[in-house]
Amino acid sequence: MSNTFYVTTPIYYVNDVPHIGHAYTTIAADVIARYRRQRGERVFFLTGTDEHGQKIERTAEAAGETPIELANRVVKRFEQLSQALNITNDDFIRTTEKRHETTVQEIFKRIEESGDIYLSEYEGWYDVREEAFITGTQLEEILSLPESKRPKIEKVKEESYFFRLSKYQEPLLRYYEEHPEFVRPGYRLNEVVSFVESGLKDLSISRTTFSWGIPVPGNSKHVIYVWFDALTNYLTATGFPDDTETYQDIWPADIHLVGKDILRFHAVYWPAFLMSAGLPLPKTVFAHGWWTVEGEKMSKSTGNVVDPFQVADEFGADVFRYFLLREIPFGQDGDYSHSAIISRVNGDLANSLGNLVSRTLGMIERYCEGKVPAPDSLEKTDENIRDSALSAVSKFENAMNETAFHKALVSVWDYLAIANKYVDDQAPWVLAKEKNEERLGTVLWSIVQSIGVVTILLYPYMPESAEELWRRLGASEPLSSVNLSQARDWGFIETGSKVEKGESLFPKYEEAK
Repeated sequence: MSNTFYVTTPIYYVNDVPHIGHAYTTIAADVIARYRRQRGERVFFLTGTDEHGQKIERTAEAAGETPIELANRVVKRFEQLSQALNITNDDFIRTTEKRHETTVQEIFKRIEESGDIYLSEYEGWYDVREEAFITGTQLEEILSLPESKRPKIEKVKEESYFFRLSKYQEPLLRYYEEHPEFVRPGYRLNEVVSFVESGLKDLSISRTTFSWGIPVPGNSKHVIYVWFDALTNYLTATGFPDDTETYQDIWPADIHLVGKDILRFHAVYWPAFLMSAGLPLPKTVFAHGWWTVEGEKMSKSTGNVVDPFQVADEFGADVFRYFLLREIPFGQDGDYSHSAIISRVNGDLANSLGNLVSRTLGMIERYCEGKVPAPDSLEKTDENIRDSALSAVSKFENAMNETAFHKALVSVWDYLAIANKYVDDQAPWVLAKEKNEERLGTVLWSIVQSIGVVTILLYPYMPESAEELWRRLGASEPLSSVNLSQARDWGFIETGSKVEKGESLFPKYEEAK
């Protein structure tokens, strides 16, 4: 049994241009990783790039370079994306690494030894862009599309090694029934079950018409099917098969985050490969939805692909992270628009959070020499805001444990509404004018504690902003070292801590513009 919480993104295809979908999955994984570390857990967070396949070989040839030259050039953009979005991955894997070739060939051998690989001939259709074999049903769907919207498919006939996927139809269905948490959300599990129930055919897992891939052990004229290759990356990063201790500490993965378009590979092929190799299955595969842009599907041809570098540069990485996970429930499709992100900046961040911080710290500087005052006896209203904070922490944790980012952030903003109302109702400026210093101290102390709770909860989502806010509250230790449990310790922002109002953390977009 693993002792480390293992979260993964899919490894991104180097022939892609990084877009909002890549950012979405990577940010979601980073939030999970930060949250788990915040709880005191050991975490292993993996991302990386998928660099093999026919499409890469053809693209490189057209550009007058070798496939590895193409991969080396393009992979930097994905590494830069992680940096731009403040991602804290523990490993970045490339499928062209020697360690990965070793793992892929070991898994191939184990499956072959189990009797689930045989040599035959494949004849059928192949989607070059998706590196996927086309079933009869999928071919009918493709041919029903207008010609301009059809993916590029080719008729293929070649010698191939096959994996006995059909053998695993019933074992997979039993596994889904016994482990309903394996595919989430639940409606995605229903889709997977329906696909498997419709019948599984044996899967071609090697190609001979191109060479850019990992050779089949003992038959180098074949390269291993790119999805067999790519999926195995999750094992490679654990040190399998050579580093047994690390592998046992990390595997099985706790959660694979994937886009809904590649769920079949992760929820059908991948577990079948692992069953055949006699290895544990990941605990959960969570499929999220797609993003449209201003109501339209993203497309290079229409020029509406959202550049995550550009959004992060314009609004800041923290705002981008917050928007993507606050705007829609994770798992559903969402729509990105410039106006929507501005609305979040001005409403949620500037008005609700930013205004509370600014006026509270401003009053402490004005009325209390910039130091957190000592509280007097708490009244019922002060106890209510404390109890609401504890309730918000519980709701936040429950939502995070469900991978419900939207719900987690709603719990924070619901509490911010309570805290802002408390300020309005208690009117500390009136207490200052009346020179009611004892009551003023209690109220300002309570608001500071409220802001402290919110800051701890927001750290996984908005790490840079939360760290800065934590500093302004006068905390003596970095927020990254604070355990989530401290959010329940009402009073953890110490009396006498020197606060700093500073410039607005979240200026309204019109002002910044």
